[in-house]
Amino acid sequence: MLKTKSAGFVGLVVLGLMAAPNVHGQGLGNSPYSRLGLGDYTPNLGGVRQQGMGGIGLAAPNSSNVNDINPALLYYTGRTTYEAGFNGQYKTLRNATTSNKTGSGTLGYLALSFPISKYWAAAAGLKPFSSVDYESNTVEKVANDPNLAQVVKQQKGEGEITEAYMSHAVRVAKGLTLGVTASYIFGTIDESIGSAVVPAINDPNTTEDDPTQSAVVDHVHYSDFAFRAGLHYRGKASEKLNYNLAGVYSFQTKLGGTRSSSLRREDVSGLLLEELALASDEKGSATLPALTQLGVSFDNNKNWSASLDVAQQQWSKFKGFAGPGANIALNNTMRIGVGGEYTPDATSVDNYFKRVSYRAGLSVSQMPYRPSGQTLYDRAVSWGFAFPMPSATPLEATIISLAFTYGQRGNTDANTLTEGGTTRVISNVKEDYVRMQLGVTLNNRWFIKRRIE
Repeated sequence: MLKTKSAGFVGLVVLGLMAAPNVHGQGLGNSPYSRLGLGDYTPNLGGVRQQGMGGIGLAAPNSSNVNDINPALLYYTGRTTYEAGFNGQYKTLRNATTSNKTGSGTLGYLALSFPISKYWAAAAGLKPFSSVDYESNTVEKVANDPNLAQVVKQQKGEGEITEAYMSHAVRVAKGLTLGVTASYIFGTIDESIGSAVVPAINDPNTTEDDPTQSAVVDHVHYSDFAFRAGLHYRGKASEKLNYNLAGVYSFQTKLGGTRSSSLRREDVSGLLLEELALASDEKGSATLPALTQLGVSFDNNKNWSASLDVAQQQWSKFKGFAGPGANIALNNTMRIGVGGEYTPDATSVDNYFKRVSYRAGLSVSQMPYRPSGQTLYDRAVSWGFAFPMPSATPLEATIISLAFTYGQRGNTDANTLTEGGTTRVISNVKEDYVRMQLGVTLNNRWFIKRRIE
């Protein structure tokens, strides 16, 4: 029986990994901020447990979920654990004059952790690193044209970068564990800048073939390695209170890639009419900034924990490879989050809801973009639940977790932009979003030697 269930878990992992590259590319809806840098960057905020607590948990050990937010926490893995997360998002984008609603869903992450010995544990997984999904269209009149023709300008981008990782954790002293993560980062981003002249209806020079649009298209594929290290210390503040201290450092990395660029001419339906290659397999790299995370938590080693996490990322050192927003000046960011979880009575027999874990958290983070020197923020409140299946036993258990986040980022303030000697007043974009994550966690004891008495 145990071998059959183990084979089933392995099958789930393999099928999930095969499906992941196809599912990730769906994106989470139009986001103008993903035009900058490498797109909407996914910081190291963990899985469904951490999301329900506001994206925190660097110093909050847990034996039921995969603790990939801090590789040192893998030491507390008591059983082989497989976890899959599924994301959904609905948001409203608005500026000073218009608004738009969008949203969709993706496979969020896959993770597998397992104890190797009394002092050593490991994990492997797949999760999103950054995504690009935006489309911006502006319409301008052609200067000095008596027929009032218009120019439609379009900026468009899509794609995703994914992180496949392997982590190890070891106990080096009483209460002290160290962990390391090696990641392979890969993915493709396509971006284009184009324009089309739309003749006026009464223009006598208009033909049936008009209009067409021209665009410069960049296709960039990234693939390289990145590394992260973490530590965790657990001690007693009193007989009934434990404290935890943790730190994680993600090293600055040069992410290698290849770029192809072309000039395309299309009709209004998108049919390619002509293409001229501008660059082919041009090699380069993007510099990913270092990320420093510190955390502290308290718990009673029974049914509650409370945590505080702080993070700082050196986005001022970012250097892009290609694309419209690759080399825009970015700024260092700070993030702070507080949260916790509470389980009334994990051993309750007569009341199921006492066995449910309840989570909540708050977070505030700076965005690396500074329009006109103004700092933009991403503020969010999160909550979540973990529902253990009634069939749980000491050898195996299944947990269904839900995490919800409501947040706002950016604002609709107006800014002055000067390009090519032309000054324009543009509005920032504000996003109101609701995110949901569904997590499925399977725990099982592998490699148990059976005894017959």
